[in-house]
Amino acid sequence: MRGRRKASTGPLPQRDGIDAVRVRLPEDPEGRWGCVGEYLVARFGGAIGAERVAAMLGAGRFVGADGDAVRGGEPYAAGLSLWFHRDFAAEEPVPFPIGIVYRDAHLVVADKPHFLATTPRGRHITETAVARLRRELGVPALQPAHRLDRLTAGLVLFVVRPEERGAYQTLFRDRLVRKEYEAVAPYDLSVALPRIVRSRIVKERGVLAAREEPGEANSESRVELVEARGGLGRYRLVPATGRTHQLRVHMNALGVPILHDPLYPVVEPEGDEDLSRPLQLLARRLEFTDPVSGEPRRFVSGLRLSAWPEG
Repeated sequence: MRGRRKASTGPLPQRDGIDAVRVRLPEDPEGRWGCVGEYLVARFGGAIGAERVAAMLGAGRFVGADGDAVRGGEPYAAGLSLWFHRDFAAEEPVPFPIGIVYRDAHLVVADKPHFLATTPRGRHITETAVARLRRELGVPALQPAHRLDRLTAGLVLFVVRPEERGAYQTLFRDRLVRKEYEAVAPYDLSVALPRIVRSRIVKERGVLAAREEPGEANSESRVELVEARGGLGRYRLVPATGRTHQLRVHMNALGVPILHDPLYPVVEPEGDEDLSRPLQLLARRLEFTDPVSGEPRRFVSGLRLSAWPEG
């Protein structure tokens, strides 16, 4: 069931750390909808069925700006805004805590565990870092300034005040944040490091894995070997760009795919995930000049990759 892309709590409080969805009734010059219920069935009936829409209306699940329930028989009024909470499917909890690296009145820097999505998407809604942190910290306005892949662990920057989010997002958009990752992958003496890897990466909607193709490079990563032992290497990865799966694609292209990667070099069948075999990729450091305070910021993850225990 899809509402407007931009969610708004409006008169409804969050539920499980998730904002209510706002729906604005569009202009109807052809007079297709005589009442609110007819429009909502047309809008959402294909996704959840007309009976479910009717049941939600009957239960008072759709409310106006004053918080009062809007019934299906009310006359259609273009421009009217309604709010409602989606029905969330049951989600398997990610059984790992979110560490707090830093917190003040402006920022929360969190250590996201493997397997936890940053923001709601697809089948991961309430079991996401932003939803959990809103609940655990009691900060309903919390929003991420950037995203970290669900299978990758490590640092994610969250903004406490909505009016400041744009300033922090701009840092990431303009590549003013130095991001450093750590990975464990096979060690290959023939792979000369350090090196800069540049390529053109393409990620198609609905296709799990990204691919490299000929053409002008749109991605760049620096790859360094920190140490090697037992046939494995611990690598420092510094991306200059932020393409989807960029570090995973570049490590695979070097012939040293990141350990336990379910997509590179081979896309594994989807199914139950083995939580004991997380992707060995960690967002280790974030460094930037704070756009609000002007102070230099440097944050380091407290997590460690399981395939490289302290020795």
